[in-house]
Amino acid sequence: MTGIKQIGRAAALCLSIGLVAGCSATFRNHGFVPRAADVATIVVGTDTREDVAAKIGGPATDSLRTVNAWYYVESRFRTRGGMQAEEIEREVLRVKFDSRGRVSNIERFGLEDGQVVRLSARVTETVDTDIGFLRAILGNFGSSDPAALLP
Repeated sequence: MTGIKQIGRAAALCLSIGLVAGCSATFRNHGFVPRAADVATIVVGTDTREDVAAKIGGPATDSLRTVNAWYYVESRFRTRGGMQAEEIEREVLRVKFDSRGRVSNIERFGLEDGQVVRLSARVTETVDTDIGFLRAILGNFGSSDPAALLP
């Protein structure tokens, strides 16, 4: 009888460990944002697109390249058990170019409470012509409404 009890206890222990492990969070990273130390090597007003590509690489996809800017986007997602993945961090690096193809500005953006927040900027500009694209990348965070999908 003691052997059956030991097997039952061992099975209950294994089941408990499996349940706890299944409920723990897993994390996934998507995209790429160059390290700040690498970005610091870019000289605003001097470096060209080719220089930027050599120093930090180009954006992951061509859709993140516009005429006036390159965008580097990195996100971190958390999944718990069978739940849907939740985006917990997002960072965007924007390298802007002038009409001659030289770097005119470098900015980092993040998300705080679903709002786009400028984390740093190397050059401050008064007119921001690419904010529409940036909002397209960051604007949907936290704004989905499942009820709007129903007929």
